[in-house]
Amino acid sequence: MSALRENWRIALLVVLLLVSAVALFVPGTPPGATPDEGAAAEGQLTNLQFGIQLSGGTRIRAPVVGMTAEGVAVGFQDESDVTEAVAADLGVDPIDVRASNETQTVEVFARNVTESEFRAALEAEGYQPETIRDGVTDETRSQVVDSVQRRITESALSGGSVQEVAVPGGQTFISITAPDRDRGELVSILEERGVVRVYAVYPVENGSHVREQVLDQDEFAGIGTARESDSGPGVPVTVEESAAEEFATTMATNGFDSQTVCNPNNYNHSNPSSLNGNERCIVATLNGEPVFVAPVTQGLGESFANGDFVNDPTFVMSTSSMEEAREVELSLKSGRLPAPLDFENDDSLSLDPALAEGFQQNSLITGILAVIAVSIVVYVRYGRIEVAAPMVVTALSEVFLLLGFVSFVQYPLNLSHLAGFIAVIGTGVDDLIIIGDEILQQGEVRTGRVFESRFRKAFWVIGAAAATTIVAMSPLVALPLGDLSGFAIITIVGVLLGVLVTRPAYGDILRNLVLDED
Repeated sequence: MSALRENWRIALLVVLLLVSAVALFVPGTPPGATPDEGAAAEGQLTNLQFGIQLSGGTRIRAPVVGMTAEGVAVGFQDESDVTEAVAADLGVDPIDVRASNETQTVEVFARNVTESEFRAALEAEGYQPETIRDGVTDETRSQVVDSVQRRITESALSGGSVQEVAVPGGQTFISITAPDRDRGELVSILEERGVVRVYAVYPVENGSHVREQVLDQDEFAGIGTARESDSGPGVPVTVEESAAEEFATTMATNGFDSQTVCNPNNYNHSNPSSLNGNERCIVATLNGEPVFVAPVTQGLGESFANGDFVNDPTFVMSTSSMEEAREVELSLKSGRLPAPLDFENDDSLSLDPALAEGFQQNSLITGILAVIAVSIVVYVRYGRIEVAAPMVVTALSEVFLLLGFVSFVQYPLNLSHLAGFIAVIGTGVDDLIIIGDEILQQGEVRTGRVFESRFRKAFWVIGAAAATTIVAMSPLVALPLGDLSGFAIITIVGVLLGVLVTRPAYGDILRNLVLDED
């Protein structure tokens, strides 16, 4: 036990290496991964995830469509009124306008609105904005990132990621990365806002038909899986308890209290009076286009009338095809995009998987050459294999721990991250040489106290160097700078693993070596 206590740093390194091996090679280990992903997938030996530079795929960087008026004194109670009034003045959908009391801003997310029109609309409502600029607020961008991330997850784009990226000049983009997907496939998922609404269309006293919105996207509590049934494709949905009673009452009051008549072929969304006579339809739209036009069944109508619907607020949104059903399911589950992305001014990169595989092989060769070069330099420096070998093995263990870390957190590796690995190898060996020189080049080590004194002196030097590196890299992590941020994260984590784990362990190895010799 005393030997273990004296060499606890080596023991800690061994334990962490075993943990890293589990994270790298045991299927299903990373949080959120299924037993069939990662190391269990065909042709994949580890749980490592690769970005598009090492696996192929598409990365799109697009700005958010929008314009922001700042310094607008919007009262807390006035947000909805301002939103609807400005939307009406500009002739856009209310979802394309957002007024915030917290940030004292009003945003518009429509492409065809000019700055002068926006200012005129605000002034017509009695507001005098201090400035109007292109772009949206940080809050809106954050919500777009969350919504796109949910959409990518729900659409089964494994390994996809979303982040904000700032570019020189101050503009901020939303960066979406999807391995193994082409640009067209990715854009088709992202270009739609995913706005779902449900309307009741019914006749009024003068014989015409009116369309009344009865459910909003936020009023759905549960979304089932798109499925094919005897009545056709559809998505079972559950209405929020707080909205179910008003929905049922509105439907029953407007004649949906029993089975209704509705011919979907007669329905024109821009002219609800295209329906005949007593036709009553329930209509669901996706991005303003009808995807579901149907009568209310006898059972559903009766549940509106007798109140049973409030206790079990579930119905099926039928569609004309499974493709539409899946689109409705995706939009309801992922939520609507707060603002559209501007794909006309995007910056996209697509990489063929075969070329990315070549980058993987070349990166591996580069890493092997770097290790060989470092080994030769270290051996030439000390001329003793018993000193050089532990030094190289310790440096490689640092890389292995880092690989285990990125595998566990499922951080997709790109070329910039591999550059971070090379930097970690370089700084790690530098630090080990400092330790070796301080202990071996300063004369004979006769006692453990002398060894500890020299080791502490060397450790102060490498600790200060590590702190400097971390401070220098921190701005790259704090700022959303894409690949540079990834390089900085890998370097900082590698430096921390080195200072806290591998370099102390090498100190124990070296102590056993020099004291045994004496």
